[in-house]
Amino acid sequence: MANAILVLNAGSSSIKFTIFDHEAGNLHVRYEGQIEGIGTKPHFVAYADAGQPIHETSWANPPLGRGHAYALERLAAWLDPLLPEEGLIGVGHRVVHGGTRFSAPMRLDEALLHELEAFVSLAPLHQPANLAGIAAAMDFLPGVPNVACFDTAFHRTHPPVADRFAIPYDLYDEGVRRYGFHGLSYEYIAQALPTCAPKLAEGRVVVAHLGNGASMCALKAGRSHDSTMGFTALDGLPMGTRCGQIDPGVLIYLMQEKGMGAKQIEDLLYKRSGLLGLSGVSNDMRTLAASNDPRAADALDYFVYRIIRETGALAASLGGLDGFVFTAGIGENAANIRARVCEGLGWLGLQCDPAANAQHGPRISPPDSPVDVWVIPTDEARMIALHTLRVLV
Repeated sequence: MANAILVLNAGSSSIKFTIFDHEAGNLHVRYEGQIEGIGTKPHFVAYADAGQPIHETSWANPPLGRGHAYALERLAAWLDPLLPEEGLIGVGHRVVHGGTRFSAPMRLDEALLHELEAFVSLAPLHQPANLAGIAAAMDFLPGVPNVACFDTAFHRTHPPVADRFAIPYDLYDEGVRRYGFHGLSYEYIAQALPTCAPKLAEGRVVVAHLGNGASMCALKAGRSHDSTMGFTALDGLPMGTRCGQIDPGVLIYLMQEKGMGAKQIEDLLYKRSGLLGLSGVSNDMRTLAASNDPRAADALDYFVYRIIRETGALAASLGGLDGFVFTAGIGENAANIRARVCEGLGWLGLQCDPAANAQHGPRISPPDSPVDVWVIPTDEARMIALHTLRVLV
């Protein structure tokens, strides 16, 4: 009897995977791992549920255009003796952009896969890799159903005013609007809050998903009310290599005065900006924190400043603030960033207990803090597995 879910999160140069066992309504991690360096130096490592490495290998790059497909073939070959196809309930995939049509997970077929290609230009770093992962899974696991879980779907509860740009309305009807991203992460946090902070779950909460990709979301009673990301995954906070908020006039300047074309601007804003562009040192928070380069310090200052600035805007959209949640790689592990954010938001009621913060929480605010501050690890893979089960079972 099939009792396992394979979750694939295919990025531009990596594939993260998790195998969940589904028993008696519970999900338990059996295996997880990732293949990194696709396109450069592929490296595959897998772990058992206790976090112990059980398989590790590298290989030379395959022919151009075969990177993701070959990586998934290697993954399938490793999984084959451990998990026969008939043991799989299905495969769940993270798909970054679902446009205006998709507000819930969907079972995939060839027609839907083709339809999702229309959103490649809205998420050029992520969507092609997501779709390559789906196509490869359909090929190496024929007959096993696939489910698309959209990062934009959770934000479809925004009030219309939060999703509009001040441009002609016919463009809004065509889909030029603010979508918001990291929705699977925010949805997981919204579902975790009733367990760890029941009263807060019904209140006004800002969640900061801080990683190499970074954004923030305003939750009202567990539903997305607003987000810092917009039409694409470029807007809002500065990220590892992405710019965050920028005056659109800068883009006109780059075209008119620098002679830059669309592809050059895309490369600049997605791959050469953010913390990397500001510092000239690295896009990695750990490297920047350890650096003596003044520009590295400037990049961190800007990152913290923008988090503080965006929190003020999101709190205004909520009409006040009851809680703040840090999540994702930086949010869960960078105590110094959390402390600086709380200090900068002291005017809004955030306080930080140094001892709790050093232990990474889960609650890092003192008991008498006007605003509860939490560190809650996100789990997008589990959210995808839950969605996959709901669609297929």
